[in-house]
Order: sequence, then C-alpha cells, then structure tokens
Amino acid sequence: MSGGKPPPLRLLGLHGYGQNQRSFHARTGALRKALRGRAELVTLSAPHPAGPGPEPEPGVAAGPGDRLAGCGVPGPGGPGARCSPSPQDADPRCWWFPRPREGALGAREEAAPCQGLEESLEAVAGAVAAHGPFDGLLGFSQGAALVARVCALKQRGDARFPFQFAVLVAGFESSGDREPIAVPSLHVLGDADRVIPPARSRELAARFVDPAVLTHPGGHFVPASAPQKRAYLEFLAKFLK
Repeated sequence: MSGGKPPPLRLLGLHGYGQNQRSFHARTGALRKALRGRAELVTLSAPHPAGPGPEPEPGVAAGPGDRLAGCGVPGPGGPGARCSPSPQDADPRCWWFPRPREGALGAREEAAPCQGLEESLEAVAGAVAAHGPFDGLLGFSQGAALVARVCALKQRGDARFPFQFAVLVAGFESSGDREPIAVPSLHVLGDADRVIPPARSRELAARFVDPAVLTHPGGHFVPASAPQKRAYLEFLAKFLK
C-alpha cells in the first residue's frame, strides 16, 4: 500500500550441524522477536542425518555464554561446565557429511568435497520454490558455510536462488574458492566462539565485496541482544521497500 508500512522481509534459515528445523526455530526465538515486524524467519531442516558427534562433540568444556552447535545452551556451571542436547535435537541433521577418513564432521574441517552437498543445494532450491519468495538467507555455522556457497552460485547466474542478501552467523569458508562474492552480506561472529574461531568467520567475510561485520562478546550462538538488534535492523533496512 502506497505510503504504508512495508511488509516484513522473509528469510530462509539454515541451521548448524547437528540441529534441525525445529531446534533452530527454538534457538532463534530471541532473534525472531528482535526482528518482529521487520523480518520473519522460516527454518529448513537439512536433508542428511548427522552422525552422533555434533560440532564439537557434546560435553566439551564450555565457558560462560559458550553455546555449542549440538547443544545450543550454555554450560550452566560456568567454565568447564558440560552441556546436554535438548529434546529438539532428537533428529540431528547436517548439510554435508564428514570426509571418509573422519568419524565426525568438526566445524574446523574443510568440507571439500562435501559429500551430500548437491542434495542440500536441491533442498534449499526446493524450499525457495515451494515457500518463497525469500528476500534473504540466514545461516548458522555449517548452515552459514552453505549460505556462502549458495551466494557464489547466485553470483554465477544460478536462477534457483533469487534472493537479495545473506546473513552469516559463525560462518566458515568451506569451498576453497577465492572468487569474490558481490551479494550484500552481514557476517556475525563471537569473540569467545570456541567452535568457529572468529578468524575463520573473518576469512569467509573477506570473500564478500564490502561485507558488513558484526562482532559480539559471546560464543557459538545467534546473538540478539540490543546492540546486535540495532545492527541487524540497520542492515535489513536497506532491503525494506
């Protein structure tokens, strides 16, 4: 409507390794609340069952505020605390499998040749076709690495992915490509992230042309406190019509 409030943006959310559509929806509750009226997040489950070990294996030491991709909750006892998977993780999924010589996919591993990648690309394309249009993609951890690959395909003219921008939280480079990506992007990284070190996320951001980078003091999770909310809304405002 002319002169009225623009409709909210629609984001397709891709979860981290060992999560699924349901658990990622639950863990982005604070983000969805922060973006209410400006953007809505639709989550998608990866097509492949994940192995028993999330990234990293459940029960590793977690500092205050450190959220592990397979658990999603901070260790309640502070440094050295152990975390347990939530009920929503009963069906852990992944976007690609470990390399044959690995027993489980660690977040720090390079993903090439990314067994199962093509099926995941088809799953994302199918979600866009069935539930789109989407204005942007939002990925977390392994999901963010996949978003970067989708951005590269979009830039090369892949008509399956007609979105405008990407938000990559705790992303990492997985393709080995160095071709610059001109898709508008916001990269979110935690200074205390022990799963995806901030340097890995900065390496991925460097592949993008004029990337926006948002840092927060926490660990491996999708932040949504007041400072991050302002940064999200400032970035998304560029695409509200």
